[in-house]
Amino acid sequence: MRCIADTTARPSSGPFPFPSVQYELRGFRTTDLNAIVAIVSEALHEYYESSLYHSLSQQWSQGFLVAAEAMGQPVGFLLGVIQSDHEARVLMFAVDRQRREQGVGSMLMSAFLDRCRDRGLRRVTLEVRVSNANAIRFYTRFRFSVVDLLRGYYSDGENGYQMARDIT
Repeated sequence: MRCIADTTARPSSGPFPFPSVQYELRGFRTTDLNAIVAIVSEALHEYYESSLYHSLSQQWSQGFLVAAEAMGQPVGFLLGVIQSDHEARVLMFAVDRQRREQGVGSMLMSAFLDRCRDRGLRRVTLEVRVSNANAIRFYTRFRFSVVDLLRGYYSDGENGYQMARDIT
């Protein structure tokens, strides 16, 4: 029996799409703050004090990745921290609405997982709203699976899922 997925062409770069437009992948800069706050507000429906971004960027600077256009304007970011000697956690991850489904998120997640692997970490966790089916599908493509239901996790009372994956 042949699996239908076997007939689907995959991009030459692997199973995840990468942007056809060139984006700079770099670390967080103070000048990124306003753009990142706007992305967080629109995409995650949350607000965090600006001091939090600065503080977290200093804890593990390699874990705060920014995808930026040629002029330096951020279009997406992933903010991860080291939870323990062997585990990282994605605290925030979002892409500007106009850049979604163009590979920016895949580029950020792949780079983050590579940095975790290089650091010798063995596991990555994250949280996602139960209503965010697109994000859940995205994380599943990166081999994350649901490990827990977090009741009332978000500031508006919505439940979340904790998802995790091992790094090999």
